[in-house]
Amino acid sequence: MHKLNTVILCFIGLFIFSCSQQKQSVVEEETALEPSMELADSLAKKFIIVDGHVDLPFRLVTQMFRFKKILEDVSQRTEKGNFDYVRAKEGGLDAPFMSIYIPSSRQLNGTAKSLADSLINIIEDITTKHPDKFALAKTPEEVEENFKKGIISMPMGMENGAPIMDDIANVGYFYERGIRYITLTHSKDNQICDSSYDSTYKWNGLSPFGEEVVAEMNNVGIMVDVSHISDSAFYDVMKITKAPVIASHSSCRKYTPGFQRNMNDEMIKVMGENGGVIQINFGSTFIDGELQAKSKANRAKVRAYMKENNLEYGDSLVTAFIAEVNSENPPYSTVQKVADHIDHVVSLVGVDHVGFGSDFDGVGDSLPVGLKDVSQYPNLIFELLKRGYSPEDIEKICYKNVFRVWKEVQNVAAAS
Repeated sequence: MHKLNTVILCFIGLFIFSCSQQKQSVVEEETALEPSMELADSLAKKFIIVDGHVDLPFRLVTQMFRFKKILEDVSQRTEKGNFDYVRAKEGGLDAPFMSIYIPSSRQLNGTAKSLADSLINIIEDITTKHPDKFALAKTPEEVEENFKKGIISMPMGMENGAPIMDDIANVGYFYERGIRYITLTHSKDNQICDSSYDSTYKWNGLSPFGEEVVAEMNNVGIMVDVSHISDSAFYDVMKITKAPVIASHSSCRKYTPGFQRNMNDEMIKVMGENGGVIQINFGSTFIDGELQAKSKANRAKVRAYMKENNLEYGDSLVTAFIAEVNSENPPYSTVQKVADHIDHVVSLVGVDHVGFGSDFDGVGDSLPVGLKDVSQYPNLIFELLKRGYSPEDIEKICYKNVFRVWKEVQNVAAAS
């Protein structure tokens, strides 16, 4: 009996010791993951970071045609813009979707398709000239392979479906050219659907041709992007699509009442049920409604100055004047506000349905403090860590959520 008691006491002692060791291990792990910029930076480098919308192609073509300048070499650190290879590496950006942006004016003069081809050519040329730094990516698997090699992927999304023209075969054409999402329209109603920025509501949602376009995008494997489209067009898409959708660069309307360009809570919930992902736009006017009036007033001053002095955007005098106006009346939000939008999506539909869609090189001088260019993703990751997001949560936000949608779109196409 004495021996039995001794054995029992030994087992109890071992159990208590084991529990204390486990508790100590958990405490050590929690301490190791204490939020810090060092941890944020390491996670930015460890995880693939996908950004749903970077307007580099149009930034380059604008310099070439409007300002008669040669294309910037984005394989080096550049003075202008928000994106280049050096800063992307500093910030951990691995797969920026290059926006093949088509202004609405191009759908009116019949040059939308030719511009799209030209912008795609620019991205192809960058990857050809700098194969050690950039590569095209048409699948999540290709992004992963490029990441292992330390190469930045350049998947492409087309902002505005105008280049499809009136020919459904162009959906397949642009898939073959490497386009992996299409934002159905931009600032004006087009042949596919109504725009959130327009007031004509030509189709009251999707056009009959637009319904065909969404179905064909499902068939060939192009993600449907619901950024920029009207609310009615969004709900029409959700009735038709067989695959999850993305909003490549939209934010939450909760913080910008009346700004139809952002998504309201009900839309976010419907997107969550669809399995889709909203990629938060970083632009200050997208994330803070109170700054829209400031930004509008500043733009009016700049336009008046340009008209009075017969100047154009890009002129050094205009650049200096913009800086002066913005310093007097700062229209900038903060990285914390971007995190608020992520929080809000998570509160509505969970962490599986949110990502990054910065709109770098597309929102001008309106980027928030702490997110001025592609070197600063760690600032946002740090803010998320401070709010209690785990590394696993952050990994989903950085890329896994978008990869899940992208792969499901591929699966739907394969089954068509």
